[in-house]
Amino acid sequence: MTQSHRKLVGTVAILIFVCLYALVAMALAQGRITEASKPVQTIAYIALGLAWVLPLLPLIKWMERKDDSSS
Repeated sequence: MTQSHRKLVGTVAILIFVCLYALVAMALAQGRITEASKPVQTIAYIALGLAWVLPLLPLIKWMERKDDSSS
């Protein structure tokens, strides 16, 4: 698979993941986080705002991999 195809597939996968993740994060934020104290809310919102990056790092590395010159 060429790098341009990997980028297309990866971009679609990222968009789908982020949309689903946003729904889960909103559900969590509406539930238990609203009942917590302000410092706990702040930490939770920061964690939820950044947590989507970690699962996507392998996908992003795969997307950026160079094409094999042997093919």
